[in-house]
Amino acid sequence: MSGGEFYRASSVQEALDLLAKYGAKAHVLAGGTDIMVKVNRRQLAPEVLVYIGECGLNYIKDLGDKVVIGGATPFAEILRSDVVKKKLPLLAEAVKHIGTPAIRNVGTIGGNLVTASPAADSSVPLLALGASVKLASKSGERVVPLEGFFKGPGETVRKPDELLVEVIVPVPDKDLKFAYHKIGRRKAGTLSVVAGAVVFKAEGAPRGTALARDQACYFEKCTQARVVLNAVAPTPLVAKRASALLEGSALDAELIAKIAKTAAEETSPIDDVRASAWYRRQASEGLVKSLLERIVA
Repeated sequence: MSGGEFYRASSVQEALDLLAKYGAKAHVLAGGTDIMVKVNRRQLAPEVLVYIGECGLNYIKDLGDKVVIGGATPFAEILRSDVVKKKLPLLAEAVKHIGTPAIRNVGTIGGNLVTASPAADSSVPLLALGASVKLASKSGERVVPLEGFFKGPGETVRKPDELLVEVIVPVPDKDLKFAYHKIGRRKAGTLSVVAGAVVFKAEGAPRGTALARDQACYFEKCTQARVVLNAVAPTPLVAKRASALLEGSALDAELIAKIAKTAAEETSPIDDVRASAWYRRQASEGLVKSLLERIVA
């Protein structure tokens, strides 16, 4: 990088001091898997880079009813974490499909969220689990639900003097049912064409155990339901109408089809180099249907 200033912050406080001083001129650098690509392509020329890789924000804490992940924690650390595997298996499953091993070694969970790509991989499991982020500045801290964090492509509610220091994930009930899948142009190391997750807690004994049983009611009642998709809207999407259909309902084949159709109707995809808007909408419906079918099979 030529013509700009580079600072290697040794603590969170030093990083916050620099962000307070330079404001919108400063860009935060952690793993660099997004920002340095833009710099190398001359798409971005930061006046100030603040490196936070040595600020002590690489950690995973088990706090009982929640898991707290430092903003500069690489995905490889999350993938290796026994705490995440045990308490947040949906997140562990999704992280397997983020980038390549080389990208996971340096790419961070905070950076993936702050970049605010509509296709941000970590957003899907985190939104499904009801995660929040902690933002810090010299004037204090605030916790923002992830669902209210994204404003649009590349835009979040983070202020120029704020640093994403933690991702806070509530630990779900052990019997929470979930499924995740990512559709890309390759089987691995690819950006999402669409990815999605479905979570819910099933109450009551299942009345049917296989989709082959026509008209079976698979679960008597579903609660804590969320249907989440990415790469099909300006921000990662919690499909609220689809989630509401699942919430409190007895799940059967007819409802599965209705939920999938409703989720697709909630999308607002675009045409880009990876897929057409038409394909993304069709894929969204098929994906949600397959996720629900996988859970009940």
